[in-house]
Amino acid sequence: MSLDPQQLRVDLCAGLGVLGLNLSDDQVTQLQDYLALVQKWNRVYNLTAVRDPLEMLTHHLLDSLAVVGPLRRQAAGRALRVLDVGSGAGLPGVVLAICCPEFQIDCVDTVAKKAAFIQQAAVTLKLANLRGLHDRVERLAGAYDVVCSRAFASLADFVAWSAGALAEQGVWMAMKGKHPAQEMASLPAGVAVFHVEPLSVPGLGAERCLVWIEVRKGLA
Repeated sequence: MSLDPQQLRVDLCAGLGVLGLNLSDDQVTQLQDYLALVQKWNRVYNLTAVRDPLEMLTHHLLDSLAVVGPLRRQAAGRALRVLDVGSGAGLPGVVLAICCPEFQIDCVDTVAKKAAFIQQAAVTLKLANLRGLHDRVERLAGAYDVVCSRAFASLADFVAWSAGALAEQGVWMAMKGKHPAQEMASLPAGVAVFHVEPLSVPGLGAERCLVWIEVRKGLA
């Protein structure tokens, strides 16, 4: 099933308006081309279980676009290095790379075909700030300002597995559905949630939130 490109653009632009995101025509085209690329690869590789174009727009694109504003606010004008853990089809990593060309976005996944897809997206969409890494996050030693994930693991596992990739003053940004109070209570010593930010995704009648986590000196 395919969606009329003009209608998709209209719906996408409407969603961007609701989210308060002002993107260029080229960026909107890149988002459309990215969605088409996911659909193309999905015919051969199981990148995502969502295949209906309308659902892909809300559940993938708009869901990922909802975190662009919060991430920009966290950046406060800085050019961030961002690691997207368990990126899969590049959600939200590829979307962030399109919307925030000033950020360096690395997407890591243990599945080779998914990391290869990210690399292909970087070439096809001409995103010099995007990289796909085929590796386990536990083996990465980087200095990322923000380590993010979307439906990757529990907060405790996410933090434990990716701690070695976090910069000294870095933060974790976890995309979640309902407020994960139980997961937050299970976080290891030395880290703490400093903000839970509700998200409203246009066209998606489901709860979403961002959980921001930091290392607390004196707690470790």
